[in-house]
Amino acid sequence: MDDMNEDATPQAGARLDEARHDKARLDALRYHEEPKPGKLEIRATKPLANGRDLSLAYSPGVAEACLEIKADPATAARYTSRGNLVAVVSNGTAVLGLGNIGPLAAKPVMEGKAVLFKKFANIDCFDIELNEMDPVKLADIVCAMEPSFGAINLEDIKAPDCFIVEKLCRERMNIPVFHDDQHGTAIVVGAAATNALHVSGKRFEDIKVVSTGGGAAGIACLNMLLKLGVRRENVWLCDLAGLVYRGREAEMTPQKAEYAQGDMPRTLAEVIVGADLFLGLSGPGVVTPAMVASMAPRPIVFALANPTPEILPDLVRSVAPDAIIATGRSDYPNQVNNVLCFPFIFRGALDVGATQINDAMQIACIEGIAALARATTSAEAAAAYSGEKMTFGADYLIPKPFDPRLMGVVAKAVARAAMETGVATRPIEDLAAYKHRLDSSVFRSAMLMRPVFEAAATVTRRIVFAEGEDERVLRAANAMLEETTDKPILIGRPEVIAMRAERAGLPIRPERDFEIVNPESDSRYRDYWETYHGLMARRGVSPDIARAVMRTNTTAIGAVMVHRGEADSLICGTFGQYLWHLNYVQQVLARDGLHPIGALSLMILEDGPLFIADTHVHPEPTPEQIMDCAKGAARHVKRFGLAPKIALCSHSQFGNLDNSSGRRMREALDLLDAQEVDFAYEGEMHVDAALDQGLRDRIFPGGRFDGQANVLIFGNSDAASGVRNILKMKAGGLEVGPILMGMGNRAHVVTPSITTRGLLNMSALAGTPVAHYG
Repeated sequence: MDDMNEDATPQAGARLDEARHDKARLDALRYHEEPKPGKLEIRATKPLANGRDLSLAYSPGVAEACLEIKADPATAARYTSRGNLVAVVSNGTAVLGLGNIGPLAAKPVMEGKAVLFKKFANIDCFDIELNEMDPVKLADIVCAMEPSFGAINLEDIKAPDCFIVEKLCRERMNIPVFHDDQHGTAIVVGAAATNALHVSGKRFEDIKVVSTGGGAAGIACLNMLLKLGVRRENVWLCDLAGLVYRGREAEMTPQKAEYAQGDMPRTLAEVIVGADLFLGLSGPGVVTPAMVASMAPRPIVFALANPTPEILPDLVRSVAPDAIIATGRSDYPNQVNNVLCFPFIFRGALDVGATQINDAMQIACIEGIAALARATTSAEAAAAYSGEKMTFGADYLIPKPFDPRLMGVVAKAVARAAMETGVATRPIEDLAAYKHRLDSSVFRSAMLMRPVFEAAATVTRRIVFAEGEDERVLRAANAMLEETTDKPILIGRPEVIAMRAERAGLPIRPERDFEIVNPESDSRYRDYWETYHGLMARRGVSPDIARAVMRTNTTAIGAVMVHRGEADSLICGTFGQYLWHLNYVQQVLARDGLHPIGALSLMILEDGPLFIADTHVHPEPTPEQIMDCAKGAARHVKRFGLAPKIALCSHSQFGNLDNSSGRRMREALDLLDAQEVDFAYEGEMHVDAALDQGLRDRIFPGGRFDGQANVLIFGNSDAASGVRNILKMKAGGLEVGPILMGMGNRAHVVTPSITTRGLLNMSALAGTPVAHYG
């Protein structure tokens, strides 16, 4: 019997934990080693393919840039990468969780920091590990690097040396110097504390704060809390030697002495009584449940030691169920993570050419982060943290690092503060446009979609969503109400929509914020089924079938609403098969000259936009259908402010093969020629020839357009859909669409892979009347 239960023994559990640790260790090492060592590489941003490029990149052309910078040092931001380049500098004396491991062993951490700069704020970064332990000499080295960088991020330097290095660098350098372990931590703690007090109904000027840990991060956090309104006499600092008090000699620094309280020793257990906020930046297990129980009602416990906090959240809850808790770990709510701050505060500082990162910029960063948590959670963050409830409250005090709104909100706030305090050397005239550019760098569709959103803003249209219970649709509807003038109509059960909106942390509710159509019980049910039956009576649809369809088929319901004039456009297809939805759209709305002529997908790629058609509607289009598809694509491309250059694509290239697609493309070309259309087109050709003018000129000189085609029209939907999916999955293409052409903008059928941002984009497309784009 004992042998049968061996797996349940403590020894077995320990072996399982050890095996998991070994796997995690090997995974981490493999991540750093493969496919090439390290986490960074350098890539050229300019071409170097011929002698001319070489003469511009180096001698003699480079001299011109050098002379411009010599005459005006500020032009270095125009002619070099310095304006977007940060150095992460460390001597490895205080690496998080590892201690003094030296500069070489610290390199993986600094490389990781550089990756975060690039990922979250598109800032280029060099990690620089220096074998120098003397803080004054270390500051000398950092100061000597000023010509190379737009800003310096000091990292993992032990206290009190970090205070000395930062002070000297700030005094001597004319670029921002920011010790992230101090100020980055303080900013995120400040944002979390701001919202924790908001939730608990307390104020900074009234609370008692008890802190453990007098290192760089701990002192910086206390300094920040004072700037936010906490009174110095209400701050109690403890360390391994107990309370920091006047006259204490052991383990003292000038920074700790600033927070001395009283003139006699006291323990943490004694001073934490009645505290509103515990701030831990020390080590594991220093706080007990009994200490938490002695705190003020609804205590705020920030136990930020890593990897093991000062007290685990479960122990806090055991004595204070209503406590507000934050840790430094990702497996508990409210992770205090510096990545919420440093990429974006540097982004704003670099973009205005700030000479320093001052208090006003740091407080602006705090306010931006805190306000973002109180706003509706972004769909992208929700997708990155699937399964977590992200509604502002005790368990959601600060945004998640992958919230894409951080860039625009925080960097803009920092840039404004820099300009208002006079430290910006390159002020930004239009901050709204600046934020839009930042958002566009995160939401890649934003810049291309701008003309569409502007056109949609000139009118108000009613957009009905067939799958109104889908969380993506709910988030899109919420975004529509925040960002557009359009009115969403959702088809679904009210109680389900309300429950899912609340679960997603969305403020919208049925009927109050948007119209709802309940398939199970709606006063218009009879009108709808009779309308549908009247349209379909001679196509085999009996009254009983019509009734059943109007109870179960939300796409058909939405189409009937558009037909009756109760909505202006339908969006459907977030689940199910495209042609199934299209069938009901055609049944109801393909009238008065309207009929589907093709599905057009806009693929946003690193080197620009590319439109693909027909991805869904016609498996083997006729020449007439290809012509119609080209004309429809040209109309839609113009909506994005682009001049259409349409390539008719085939396995045949300018008549070299007598195959089906080649013949149909050639006939379509003749039909277009006969119509004298107002856009550029050419074909039939291979895709590589469509995208490479040099290749095209060698094969067929004197073509009808120059440069790359921006629209590829294929001879069958297999080819079009295949290219679309390859660009999406392998080339990182972001899709806008599919756009259903030929239906007068009365309906669009999307695909199940669409995101919330994609639905918002489609709603903007649907929100523009046909008259706006011809």
